Amino acid sequence: MKEAIYLITGVMASGKSTVSELLASKLGKGVHLRGDVFRRMISSGREEMSAEPSEEAVRQLYLRYRLAANAAKTYYDYGFSVVLQDNYYGGALSYMMEQLKDYPLQVVVLCPNAEVVKEREKGRGKVGYTGFTVEKLYSDFLKETPKIGFWLDSSEQSPEQSVKDILLHFRENESINIIDI
Repeated sequence: MKEAIYLITGVMASGKSTVSELLASKLGKGVHLRGDVFRRMISSGREEMSAEPSEEAVRQLYLRYRLAANAAKTYYDYGFSVVLQDNYYGGALSYMMEQLKDYPLQVVVLCPNAEVVKEREKGRGKVGYTGFTVEKLYSDFLKETPKIGFWLDSSEQSPEQSVKDILLHFRENESINIIDI
């Protein structure tokens, strides 16, 4: 069995949480690690990201990235494949890759089109686009995020189809323990 760390990113409402949970369930020993959990652990003094973030908000964002990377490495070191999911926009994707450079890393960028993202955002139980428009964030994400890894246009796919494509893409390159793709 060959474990890996899957780094899943994309704009808000691109399907990261749903696809990541399903992907982790298909791996022999899989963990779904939501990077955002480390943001929510800050009980007081938390500064949220915004279109014009404060220095403290950016500092807390990179703290969350670092904690998530360390947790992913620890799970991996204990024999788990890890699906690490968060918003890694622009240079943050390269930063995370550097944090995980000594581990087998599979980068997946979910990129359904902006219209699909807008529809998904309407159906979510939370609001991610406060101070942002879908179109602006989507455009900036595509422009600023390095074209690294497996970019998957999941606009016309179910989460199950997206997971199948991810597993098939990486199975061609390495032997991993997969349950019922």
